[in-house]
Amino acid sequence: MLLDILKSRRSIRKFQNKEIEQEKIDTILKSALLAPSSRSIRPWEFVAVTNKEIINQLSQSRDPGSGFLAGAPLAVAVIADHTLSDVWVEDASIAATIIQLTAQDLGLGSCWIQVRERFHKEQETAGDYIREVLGIPGQYCVECLIAIGYPAEEKKPYEEDMLKREKLHFDKF
Repeated sequence: MLLDILKSRRSIRKFQNKEIEQEKIDTILKSALLAPSSRSIRPWEFVAVTNKEIINQLSQSRDPGSGFLAGAPLAVAVIADHTLSDVWVEDASIAATIIQLTAQDLGLGSCWIQVRERFHKEQETAGDYIREVLGIPGQYCVECLIAIGYPAEEKKPYEEDMLKREKLHFDKF
């Protein structure tokens, strides 16, 4: 049940030293391609990285905040062609969420690394750094990186009685 996946999905930053089966990677990427987008424009694209050297480079994209990526066997860069849609951020975010939920459903852990509006170094954005590392053309913006792997840490699922129901409104605010 999707509700159970949502409750159990937590940000995992420690991963086992274990490769992810190609079938699971394919399932994650297929799920990303099924993500809805505004007017079905699908401005997003995905760069799946399993090469350890490249993952190590990507783990240096933000300081602090991305170092744990070095321990992940899979990194997915969620990018979008900003010339195709004015809501590419929303479209890419939906796809990134679907990637994380699919990973959870497959028994994997994941963590979103925010890239858009973040910096690599004082004069270079994290997005520019990642574009250079991955050879991404200039019209693409990087929304996020997602670290994925078999969890090496355990976190308790969310409990329904901890939900902030005061944030729910009906008919009017």
